[in-house]
Amino acid sequence: MSKRLPVVQHRYRSAFLPMTRSECIERGWLPPLGEELTDAHGVDFVLVTGDAYVDHPSFSNAVIGRVLEARGYRVAILAQPDWRTVEPFAQFGCPRVAWLVSAGNLDSMLNNYTAHKRPRNDDQYSPDAQANRRPDYATTVYAQRCRQAFKTAPIIAGGVEASMRRLAHYDYWSDKIKRSMALDARIDLLVYGMGEAPLHAIIDQYEAGRGIRDIRNVPGTVYVLGKTGRPHFAAANDNAWRDNIPKGVRWLPSYDDIRGRDDESRQAFARAQHIFHKEHNPARAAILLQAHGDMTVVMNPPQMPLSTNELDAVFALPYNKVPHPSYGKARIPAYDMVKFSVNVMRGCFGGCTFCAITEHQGKAIQSRSRESVLAEVEDMTRLPGFKGVLSDLGGPTANMYRMTCSEPEVEKTCRRHSCVHPSICKLLTTDHAPIKRLMRDVRNVNGVKKVLVASGVRMDLANLDQGYIDELAAHHVGGHLKVAPEHVDDETLYLMKKPGVDVYVDFEKRFKKASEKAGKEQYLVPYFVSSHPGCDMDGAVDLAEFLKARNLRPRQVQDFIPTPGTPATCMWWSGIEPVSMKQVWVETKNREKRKQKALMQYFLPENETLVREALRDTGRGDLVGNHRGALVRPGAPRRRRGGGRQRRQ
Repeated sequence: MSKRLPVVQHRYRSAFLPMTRSECIERGWLPPLGEELTDAHGVDFVLVTGDAYVDHPSFSNAVIGRVLEARGYRVAILAQPDWRTVEPFAQFGCPRVAWLVSAGNLDSMLNNYTAHKRPRNDDQYSPDAQANRRPDYATTVYAQRCRQAFKTAPIIAGGVEASMRRLAHYDYWSDKIKRSMALDARIDLLVYGMGEAPLHAIIDQYEAGRGIRDIRNVPGTVYVLGKTGRPHFAAANDNAWRDNIPKGVRWLPSYDDIRGRDDESRQAFARAQHIFHKEHNPARAAILLQAHGDMTVVMNPPQMPLSTNELDAVFALPYNKVPHPSYGKARIPAYDMVKFSVNVMRGCFGGCTFCAITEHQGKAIQSRSRESVLAEVEDMTRLPGFKGVLSDLGGPTANMYRMTCSEPEVEKTCRRHSCVHPSICKLLTTDHAPIKRLMRDVRNVNGVKKVLVASGVRMDLANLDQGYIDELAAHHVGGHLKVAPEHVDDETLYLMKKPGVDVYVDFEKRFKKASEKAGKEQYLVPYFVSSHPGCDMDGAVDLAEFLKARNLRPRQVQDFIPTPGTPATCMWWSGIEPVSMKQVWVETKNREKRKQKALMQYFLPENETLVREALRDTGRGDLVGNHRGALVRPGAPRRRRGGGRQRRQ
């Protein structure tokens, strides 16, 4: 980051970024209605987002807005605008620098639809969880409206949706390979990953006199070339650059090569995904090119991870930590979950194939300083409604804080996608001392009564330090601790890049021992996923037996959803594991998927028919009966309580 933000030790509140034209008029950015627009008027950036505007560092629209504000720019927030008309997009006038467009903290299709492609009834990032507050493929739709409102203003897209759709990708909801979002949204620049560093670099070049559309060499960005265009790495007079690619630049299989449904296209798709995931190390990643007909998508290497000082500076910005006042008493569920939580790091070196965190936030752990975290906690104790309980002290993974490679020179050349799979790398520092110290310091802050850890705990790392588990059980668990073994089937876990179930069993024993030592009755709440690539019905039955043997009755289970850009989605679509290029079992039939999910909740009366059918299909009649260990009783399904007849599945 070329211009670093100063670390603010004493926090202060700031006015909310404006959401309406009237708020811009109050600031003097726009003239009152009827008065003439002068050179002194105007908004530099209009940030269009699919989420409600919550001025909190867990919400990307607040972070990006505050980062630009700190650079001296005027930023207006256009949160969840009515996309059916252009009027909301015109209310601030033409942005003087650029539009900033994001679907929000999640992919809009994941936000709008379930694993079975049914519309969701709620939206956790909307006031009062209202559904239908954002369009499908929101980034593309918003960009179209921005262009319609003011054709001359550049458009920069970012956020998870743009990040994971930056190249040609499989889209589960349309069941086809879609082009890079940079093409479909017709944007000028796409920022992938976390946006602070790329935006600073873009602004540096803009302030040096370059137009947004001419900025093409920033790490963490994607742009599109026309038929006769030249990339930034080619000489000015080199029109034959496609035939003479320099070192450090790689072609991916083209969109036309991978878009088909035949075996050859699926193999090409898997190869493209393997290269994409292999070139993730920002210290050595290649520039990737992908042809889309006559157009070429150019993806620059990822941004370098933020330093501790830079990350501290992001969290020290003057967030109000509450939703914009215009929402009144409306509840925003995603905010309710995090309003009294503290994020201490970002990034994940786990590399789970179904997860977008590594692809979006990066593999390197970027940790805040102890001083920064404690300053935020002290600030939080003064927030309205705080009663002394921090709901979470963590991040993507609670116990990866300050863990890094012990050999920086080796790290610069490493292509390993996961530092902990198939085994923990011997160069990884797994010391839990920094997070243990931080946990103690935070719970000793005046005004703090309880500090919970609700983020995921990486169990294979925790098992290396019983002292960490003791600390966790004694002080940071409110009766239940959520963990994510994900499955018990070895093949499925290997394809997930998750450790074997023995790691969970070991952690379970250690946690129970630690809880007894602390004089507390506490339990693990394990999280499992059905129908992941590699899991057939036999594997699903094995999981049900495991749950039965441990008397586990999960109330919330997840059917695997293929989200754009992840290795697991590549496996789901192509039937190929992209590293080994070996065939993978994939369950795509809806009824079979429903059976796998039902097996995880075998104890529910409404699932008996599906469970019985799954056991019949796998020849596991020994699990039907009234005996110990049986999953379901023989005969007709039980009636639901209340006298109603069970609906046939």
